[in-house]
Amino acid sequence: MHRWILRHAALGGAALLASCGGGEPAPRTDDLDARARAIHDAVLTIDTHADIPYDFATPAVDPLDADRQVTLEKMEAGGLDAAFFIVYKRQDARTSEGYRAARDSALMKFDAIHRTTEEMYPERIELAYTADDVERIHASGKLVAAIGIENGYVIGRDLALLARYHELGARYITLAHGGHNDIADSSTPRDDLGDGPAEHGGLSDFGEQVVAEMNRLGIMVDVSHISKEAALDAMRISRAPVIASHSSTHALADHARNLDDEALLALRDNGGVMQTVAFAGYVKVQPPERAEELADLRYMHGFVEGPGPDTLVGMSAQDQFAYERGVDMLDLRYPRANVSDFVDHIDHAVQLIGIDHVGISSDFDGGGGVHGWDDASETFNITLELVRRGYSEEEIRKLWGGNLLRVWREVERVAAELQAGR
Repeated sequence: MHRWILRHAALGGAALLASCGGGEPAPRTDDLDARARAIHDAVLTIDTHADIPYDFATPAVDPLDADRQVTLEKMEAGGLDAAFFIVYKRQDARTSEGYRAARDSALMKFDAIHRTTEEMYPERIELAYTADDVERIHASGKLVAAIGIENGYVIGRDLALLARYHELGARYITLAHGGHNDIADSSTPRDDLGDGPAEHGGLSDFGEQVVAEMNRLGIMVDVSHISKEAALDAMRISRAPVIASHSSTHALADHARNLDDEALLALRDNGGVMQTVAFAGYVKVQPPERAEELADLRYMHGFVEGPGPDTLVGMSAQDQFAYERGVDMLDLRYPRANVSDFVDHIDHAVQLIGIDHVGISSDFDGGGGVHGWDDASETFNITLELVRRGYSEEEIRKLWGGNLLRVWREVERVAAELQAGR
């Protein structure tokens, strides 16, 4: 609780959603809030990246109200209508055993998402298999679930798995993650896997086959996490537009996970969409001193690295309190990115490649979140800042999901043509 108070005190009310035009703070008025709420209620809001754990949709992690950034209750509270729940598998050894384990891990997460929508809460959320499904389910008053795969490692070398995952509902695949795989070079090679700066020089020959089969099946090609060369290859080879499911702009934050202007222009020419990501470290790159101080703090209090951004399991109550207080103090000295910083990335992309090629994502429960959009219940704050900056309802509709649905429908159209032999 003290951390929530410190965060919101640091933001300072109007400063939370400040900046209009040239970045000058603007007061929050009742009229602005009312207009933003009317728009937020009217548009279909889609977040293209929400991670889930392996024990999702079990008594340990209830999708309704677990202690997570995305739950059904928080989606409803914040007006987040749809989310892509992510089948993620960390890159591991490229062996028959590794591929089998990756496949089994993926199927476990598919099962969890289906269990959520078909057994646990079918009256509140439904799984979408098509772009039309998204709009139909939303019109029915339910939340919408969709599925994305993060890391093509889960197919190993078996192209036939693509059809199996598509049947289970996968509608995009991030070709690689941290570390190179058989499909593509990663934007973040891993020394522990023996990665050099590049392995394939972009997409591999097998990767080109993967993209072609994804086009045929109707799975969106996702260029987030892969190297710039691989992304440009994918845009060149794909018969359908691609997406960057959770990336921001390199021009505003010099991070390997962000897309530079050349890549963004190629994405525009491909007809694709960049789903700007509210991952604080990609929105605003912190000075190295913060990382050094955080490492010292973790060492001092026995922090154990785990699957989430902060893992406190095994720490004493005293160490946990001291650690959290230390992190709060770091946040005050080195402020995290906020909603205004995040929307700066949207502004840059819109100015460079046009309103039709930009969207929104969070990477919640995978490290995502900025001050003011720290969980799904705060989703309205993004719309409020967009209204503050002068975006119209139609433009906000495109950013919040219209552009993604356009790409999804084009991917479906291309798949139908390829399956018909055209």
